Amino acid sequence: MTETRTFTDMEQIITTSSRLMDGDKLYFTAIGGPPLVAVLLAKRLRAPELAYIVEDGTIAPQVSLPAPPFLIAASGASYRAAAWADMNTVSFHAGLGYIDYGVLAAVQVDEYGNFNSTFVGPAYERPARRFGGPGGANEIASLCWRTILMTRQQGRKFVKKLDFMSSPGFLDGSAGARERAGLPADTGPWRVVTEMAVFDFDEETRRIRLKALAPWATVDDVIAEMEFEPMIGPSLESIEVPSEEELSVLRAEVDTTGRTVRGCWITVELDGENARLVEQETSAEGA
Repeated sequence: MTETRTFTDMEQIITTSSRLMDGDKLYFTAIGGPPLVAVLLAKRLRAPELAYIVEDGTIAPQVSLPAPPFLIAASGASYRAAAWADMNTVSFHAGLGYIDYGVLAAVQVDEYGNFNSTFVGPAYERPARRFGGPGGANEIASLCWRTILMTRQQGRKFVKKLDFMSSPGFLDGSAGARERAGLPADTGPWRVVTEMAVFDFDEETRRIRLKALAPWATVDDVIAEMEFEPMIGPSLESIEVPSEEELSVLRAEVDTTGRTVRGCWITVELDGENARLVEQETSAEGA
């Protein structure tokens, strides 16, 4: 028996990212947006004991769902937190090795996991488009043990050369590059999640490597939306589409306004473990 399911590309990215999160780890995320929504979804459905820190200094809050309309610097976003500190304090905690994962969004990513969240265009003074900037993303990407990046699968996002490096990945990819730059040893990007794919990084070359595919996407589909060709993992895994429960919780409890999960609509036909793409919008607004 077949079933048709419709979701946005951002809902696919958020649900895939949330499945990477474990309950016995500590996550450092932005004040709002898809990374925080993914953390809240994981905490609600799979890992209630999961703890997270927000870049404004809120430590281990217990957000009551349905979530407040504004998860950014609002009282409801810091409900029953273990502590209220500041950006410097939580960054110091990361630098001391206390925080396992950073979860961040990216406007551009290069083949070594360096990323841009500042501007795109010819120059900083004359950008084609300016974004909010890294905020605490530089500290998160620099100091956490591992970093999960979330972005859409588009050629303008996976670029050979960043318009601006807001936060470091493996820098030039050479051995010890992060350490030479003064960053903690054995840290760096861990996964990059898009609606089509999940990437990891080769341990020797530090280049981005295709690890998993959405069931309706092919390797060629993914590479067509990149300015460079990634490494390909030895055996590609399959990414599940968002479940009805995940979509219900996302829409009714975590992002009740729909601002974060909006994007291109994807419709797939499910037959057991197989999924066939029925329809997909071609572009999405926003970062």
